[in-house]
Amino acid sequence: MDEQEKKFIQMTQPPVEGLICRLAVPCIISMLVTSFYNMADTYFVGMLHSNAATGAIGVVFSMMAIIQAVGFFFGHGSGNYMSRELGKKNYEEASYMSATGFFSALIAGTIICVLGQIFLTPLSYLLGSTDTILPYTKAYLQVILLGAPWMTASLVLNNQLRFQGSTTYAMVGITTGAVLNIALDPLLIFTFHMGVAGAGWATIISQLVSFFLLLAGCFRGANIRIRAKNIRFRWFYFRTILQGGLPSLARQGLGSLATICLNHAAGGYGDAAIAAMGVVQRIMMFGGSAMIGFGQGFQPVCGFNYGARLYDRVKRGFYFCVKISFAVLLLVGIAGFCFAPKLITLFRDDPEVIACGALALRLQCVTFPLQSWVVMSNMLEQAINRTGPATFLAAARQGIFFIPVVLILPAIFGLLGVQMAQSIADVLTFLCAIPIQLYVLRTLDRTVTAKSGK
Repeated sequence: MDEQEKKFIQMTQPPVEGLICRLAVPCIISMLVTSFYNMADTYFVGMLHSNAATGAIGVVFSMMAIIQAVGFFFGHGSGNYMSRELGKKNYEEASYMSATGFFSALIAGTIICVLGQIFLTPLSYLLGSTDTILPYTKAYLQVILLGAPWMTASLVLNNQLRFQGSTTYAMVGITTGAVLNIALDPLLIFTFHMGVAGAGWATIISQLVSFFLLLAGCFRGANIRIRAKNIRFRWFYFRTILQGGLPSLARQGLGSLATICLNHAAGGYGDAAIAAMGVVQRIMMFGGSAMIGFGQGFQPVCGFNYGARLYDRVKRGFYFCVKISFAVLLLVGIAGFCFAPKLITLFRDDPEVIACGALALRLQCVTFPLQSWVVMSNMLEQAINRTGPATFLAAARQGIFFIPVVLILPAIFGLLGVQMAQSIADVLTFLCAIPIQLYVLRTLDRTVTAKSGK
């Protein structure tokens, strides 16, 4: 029995609950460490005792979200297809998609780098920078853009490995880079007196190390090898990537646009408000990282079993993930609500920042558990190629609902409108996700019934 056949059996025969947990552990570790190092820049730059410097990190965060959107677009688009084809034992098709997705992301990242450097100043203002924040924004953004090619490609490698069920390889690549970033931040910012730019260099150097480790992981075990000769720049592959990656592009891209709108809305209340909302974003990202990692363990199981037409296993895995993630988010939300001021203080010990950020954090913690249904629904729909509902749910929380809310509410409630915008968007998204996902699940039920001949 060859390695590919062994992997097929491992993904389609054991109980889904145990299989998801086994695959999810490396993903959870990766997400927690990644979120932690995403907060590291904010933490160490916050020690520079400047709201403008801390605000700049929040401003550039939206550009990093765009870079990540491109990486996730090609990574999820190619990875979803690969997992389904591996479930069908179409290994050659999976190898074509692997190479096409990887090299396409590398080219896209290079384009972002070049255009970003050319239009650095207008881009900084577009992202929400104020005149006082601008010097810090440009210093940080200029460096981050240099790493765009391998940052996008790393996300493709990470997701392709994960969708093949090789979550341990993906974890090693991501966590190694994350730990390196945390170590480099204080060294470059303070020891070498590079300031905000040092945080940028720490990020792109660590991402480069992750890139090479993830690339090496693709050439181990039963993983699909990435080879230039397998590139297929054909409409079929790009259309498939578009179908599978559009929800991720919508989620990450609109997330970036949402951050820009948030920065502009908060900017009317000073640099402290921008800094506070940036800190809250990082904390909430860390709070939800375990749930995202758990869902990432579910996706390859979902893709393999859907490709193998084992639809009952897909449904069982979904409900298991919703139950576990709801319980986790409820506990995290309670902890975040109780310790909100202390959490904000970790990143910026400024009375204005703490007051603004603590209320915003508490409001988001109240609606936090609702994300369990929304995120797991989105992950299932994306894995089984339900592009329409997956894209809507991906775009809803930080796009379709959040952007209008964050633009309208401040005119009515002032700063409070900025602080409660995300919570209101979360409730509206959850209300939409319930009927959408129930319809998808009923469709799977009908498919199972038809298959059994009942």
